[in-house]
Amino acid sequence: MPELPEVETVARDLARLVGGATICTGRILRTANLSTPDPETFTRAIAGRRIEGVRRRAKWVLVDLEGGLILMVHLRMTGQLVVLPATSTPDPYVRAELQLSDQRVIRFRDVRAFGRLALVARREDGSPSRSLDPSGEAALGDHGPEPLEATFTASRFASDLKGRRGRLKSLLLDQRFIAGLGNIYVDEALWRARLHPLATAAALRAAEAERLHHAIVSLLREAVAARGSSIDDYTGPDGDGEMQERLAVYQRGGAPCMRCGTTIRRVTLGGRGTHYCPRCQPLPRGRRAAGSVGDLKKSSTLRRGPRWSESLEEGSLGATATERAAARRRAVRSGGAR
Repeated sequence: MPELPEVETVARDLARLVGGATICTGRILRTANLSTPDPETFTRAIAGRRIEGVRRRAKWVLVDLEGGLILMVHLRMTGQLVVLPATSTPDPYVRAELQLSDQRVIRFRDVRAFGRLALVARREDGSPSRSLDPSGEAALGDHGPEPLEATFTASRFASDLKGRRGRLKSLLLDQRFIAGLGNIYVDEALWRARLHPLATAAALRAAEAERLHHAIVSLLREAVAARGSSIDDYTGPDGDGEMQERLAVYQRGGAPCMRCGTTIRRVTLGGRGTHYCPRCQPLPRGRRAAGSVGDLKKSSTLRRGPRWSESLEEGSLGATATERAAARRRAVRSGGAR
């Protein structure tokens, strides 16, 4: 699932590509992907709206529309937002599309169809409502702080950790605690901070909390600059990211640690694939550990197979021009044919 850096990349690409454009019509091709309102109301309400801007909150893309509306998009596992000429032929995985007045179209493409769209009102504070009522409950009001905002300080982070006796990795994945992190960047941040996934959050020493805060912030900034990690189906509207080439542990099970040479382990923790270095990230003793090695279920050390689009050929069904171009760039980077 795309995380903060990937969603930030999508939002920035869209802001540059379609900011100021006017939506002529919008239609939902798969009703189950639309959370609110109903498709007919969606089509009627979005028509004629100018795109005022695009931003991100947590793992949501927020498209600000003229007249106080927000189009919320959650990519989930395989969602993609692409901007194409209106004459381009849609593939079978397009779930929604917005026709623009400049002869372009924004398509929401989702192979596994887990993504979500919602058209809601913009509240007085700028946040999205849960409905078309601007005085309604905030849609993302239960989300935690944004780790790249100035208010996310080391002291605030250390304070928030106090009293949290669960597993450190599970806590960092909780969107109510901190917004935007997922499996990739939690594993990477813990490795950078030399902390075990089973460490007890509340038992972190001051230096450890500060180290983890720095790891999270620096890692996310680096990943945003690299346009995120193009793993599996993620790609931005303007092409792939490069952060996957810099990951130290994620999907590197069985490979040597870049810091000490010890074999990276891939285990399953709470249903999640978890990657760590047993030497650089030793399990704490006693109450500083929220579990034992028995909680870490053995898992394959092999990385996942290639992205589905890496095997694309010209004319492949269900592939956009952007995906074919991205596949060609990956081939060039790996020494393949141009």
